[in-house]
Amino acid sequence: MCGISGIYGVENLDDPGAIVRKMCDTLAHRGPDASGYFVDDVVALGHRRLSIIDTSAAANQPFYSADNNLVLVYNGELYNYVELKEQLSDFNFTTSCDTEVV
Repeated sequence: MCGISGIYGVENLDDPGAIVRKMCDTLAHRGPDASGYFVDDVVALGHRRLSIIDTSAAANQPFYSADNNLVLVYNGELYNYVELKEQLSDFNFTTSCDTEVV
């Protein structure tokens, strides 16, 4: 099972990226395959990945939307992602992971 961490409201923190990385380090046992981070002026997000469905690096999180306007970290599995992907056939999927369907 993957692990996620995050901080909302990072304006007054000296190094929110370092804090969220440390938070994720404590979750390494939940996601030994990869780690990723996103930090901006509002939020810091971290993800520890346990690769199950699509084991390629293209499926690592944080996951960015095609236009890079959205960023996602989540812990879970979308069990009907294949069926949903078929319904979204107009979208150009670049991975075989469930995260991209979300």
